[in-house]
Amino acid sequence: MKLFHYAAPHNFYHLAGRLWPWLALVASALAVAGLWTGFMVAPSDAQQGQAYRIIYIHVPVSWMAMLIYLAMAFWSVLGLAFQTRLSGLMTRALAPTGALMAFLSLWTGALWGKPMWGTYWVWDARLTSMLILLFLYLGYIALTSAIEDPRRSDRAGALLAVVGSVNVPIIYFSVQWWNTLHQGASVSFTQSPRMASVMLTGMLLMSLAMWLYAVAMALRRVRSLILVRDSHAAWVQQLPEVLALRALRSAA
Repeated sequence: MKLFHYAAPHNFYHLAGRLWPWLALVASALAVAGLWTGFMVAPSDAQQGQAYRIIYIHVPVSWMAMLIYLAMAFWSVLGLAFQTRLSGLMTRALAPTGALMAFLSLWTGALWGKPMWGTYWVWDARLTSMLILLFLYLGYIALTSAIEDPRRSDRAGALLAVVGSVNVPIIYFSVQWWNTLHQGASVSFTQSPRMASVMLTGMLLMSLAMWLYAVAMALRRVRSLILVRDSHAAWVQQLPEVLALRALRSAA
């Protein structure tokens, strides 16, 4: 029953306001610890030298780019099935962070690829499918922004998110399905890690930091979207921040 209580945007608004600052703070602390471990404590790689350290950013943002799109698809399915207003808002709130993660994945991958492959870009199966994922994020943002009616916009975006989620397993399994230049997974749930424990610690710290950052930013952004969507609702007009802003405008 508590979950259904927070399904209402005006209830979720207050919950998100309490959670996101703490999540952002913990994410920052974990990021500092992860970067220190990866760039200062972990030894250099025997084959790749110091260039391998880009994986402490590249791998976590790549994971998050895929996970965020799956989260968007999850919220989209809920919205299509149950017509919940919060679902569309959460999907919109996740999209910009997902696009940022996909961009960082491609950018850091290019920085790693230059010393390893001798070029910043190849039309590799994984790189190409990740580029498609970035276009899906940008397409979702453009589509939902272009439609003025909120319900039609949410529905169109939800359909794109659900259909586009097919690309996520293609990204993940591309190195197994095709002969690609991209190396296989360094961390697997079915195999022992292929890296030293200190390297794995740094990567897991950064992964958790990125995950908490994505959640914090989604919660912060959804609050703004709720205010825009319900700007004329009585509960919004009584919020302390809205009353304070109104007082400042009156004083000016």
